[in-house]
Amino acid sequence: MKIVVIGGTGLIGTRLVRQLVARGHQAVAASPNTGVNTLTGEGLADALAGAQVVVDVANSPSFEDRAVLDFFETSGRNLLAAEAAAGVKHLVALSVVGTERLQGSGYFRAKLAQEKLIQAGAIPYTIVRATQFIDFLGGIAQSATEGQTVRLSPALVQPIASDDVASAMADAALGAPLQGMREIAGPERIGLAALVQRYLSAIGDPRTVVADAKALYFGVPLDDRSLTPDDDAQLGTIGFEAWLAAR
Repeated sequence: MKIVVIGGTGLIGTRLVRQLVARGHQAVAASPNTGVNTLTGEGLADALAGAQVVVDVANSPSFEDRAVLDFFETSGRNLLAAEAAAGVKHLVALSVVGTERLQGSGYFRAKLAQEKLIQAGAIPYTIVRATQFIDFLGGIAQSATEGQTVRLSPALVQPIASDDVASAMADAALGAPLQGMREIAGPERIGLAALVQRYLSAIGDPRTVVADAKALYFGVPLDDRSLTPDDDAQLGTIGFEAWLAAR
C-alpha cells in the first residue's frame, strides 16, 4: 500500500517512514526537502498519485500566532483538496493532547483549527492526539531559563517518546478510519518541573529548576489536566530512563 507521510523528513516522519517500510508498505516522505510544499501546493499532486493513505505529521516552521494559524489552515485546505483529487481513502493527522484546553496559545488555536478542517472535510480521517514529546525536554528547559534558573509549572505531564508516537501513527495508518480521535501518551505521569530537573541532572546540566505554579508554558498557565490524557489513552512503552539510555 502507498502511504504518503507529510512532514516525512522530520522527527516523527523519519521514524514513521522507516516503520511503514519495515511493515512492507511503500512509504513516501513528503516535505519541502523532497519537493512537496503543502503551503504552496507544489509537488502535492505527484506525491499523492496512487496513495491510499496520507499521514500528516508536519509542523509549522514559525510559532508566531498569525504564521502558525496560516500554516495549518492553508496546508490543511491544500492537503484535503489534493487528497480528494487523488482518491485518498484515509487521512491520519497528528495533534496534541489538551488542544481544546489551551486556547490561550496561538499554537493550540491553530491546531484546533486544523482538527476542525479535517473533521469538516470529505476524507475519512483519524486524529491522533499525543502528549508532549520526551525529546523536547531540552527545548522546554531553554524556553523557561533565566540565568541558571529554569522556572516551570509543577503541573502533571505524561510525555511520550518519538518512537512510540511513530508506532502509534503507523498503527493508525494501517487501520480503518476512526472518524474521531485517539489519545496517546507515555507510561509515566510526573510534574513538569520535576521531570525537567531529572533530565538536566541526568545530562550534567548545572541549571536548577524552580517549581512555580504561575509559570507559563509557551504563554499559557497549566494545571494537572492541561497536558494529561483521558484514562483510555493508548500508552507507549518507552519511559524516561529507557529514552535517556537510548540517546
